[in-house]
Amino acid sequence: MFEAQALPVPGIHPNAVIDEDAVLGAGVTVGPGSIIGPGVIVGEGTRIDSNVLIERDTTLGSHCRVHHGAVLGTDPQDLKYEGEPAHVVVGDRTVIREYVTVNRGTRASGKTAIGSDCLLMAYAHVAHDCHLGDRVILANSVNMGGHVTIYDWAIIGGMTPIHQFVRIGEHAFVGGASRVAKDVAPYVRCAGSPLEVFGLNSVGLRRRGFDGAVRTELKRAYRLFFLSKLNVSQAIARARQELELIPEVERFISFFEHSERGVHL
Repeated sequence: MFEAQALPVPGIHPNAVIDEDAVLGAGVTVGPGSIIGPGVIVGEGTRIDSNVLIERDTTLGSHCRVHHGAVLGTDPQDLKYEGEPAHVVVGDRTVIREYVTVNRGTRASGKTAIGSDCLLMAYAHVAHDCHLGDRVILANSVNMGGHVTIYDWAIIGGMTPIHQFVRIGEHAFVGGASRVAKDVAPYVRCAGSPLEVFGLNSVGLRRRGFDGAVRTELKRAYRLFFLSKLNVSQAIARARQELELIPEVERFISFFEHSERGVHL
């Protein structure tokens, strides 16, 4: 039987390696075998379990949880990367499960960013220059190319690859084992390979407190873009003429207007 050892610093296991340049807030715990490198800042109350590598230049917010074997802040997997300074930034209360990998950014944006209250399940990969909003959920083995943007409250099912430069809109739901090659509009639910859109994420919108009037106007927007015979430019014009431009509808229309890869329809 192994005998418990007294910790030389409260919460820091004696087998952890902490770089002298790292900054750990009050109440941070670090498990055995974990390595915290230079330029790492860990917010108060964050728990880092065993055999975690936070290589360098990474900021974790307060009260996060990083589970066994996760790897954060490593070099981007980009042949154009030439060692330029870049960071990983994670918000508060985000949970990073076993063997998740998160690469630093490149000069393209300077950072890879994950918001607050997110859940990244086991084996998910967040590539260089990806930006995730708040309350995003990545299920097991979601794999992201570089420069992906996922907006607040989106949920991505397991085993889903996401092409580089794709955007996934707020409150969208992507089913497991899908292939996301183009942008996914906000508020919709979709799945499959090739990806198909099946309607608004009505259950998610109700659970998150969207009132009936907002949901009704979003349904009208959805019909113009997904169920009519209009092309995207025509649907945008009709939507701006016919719909009440409440903030949710404005974000829906604007998402199409600013798409560079095209939107899954």
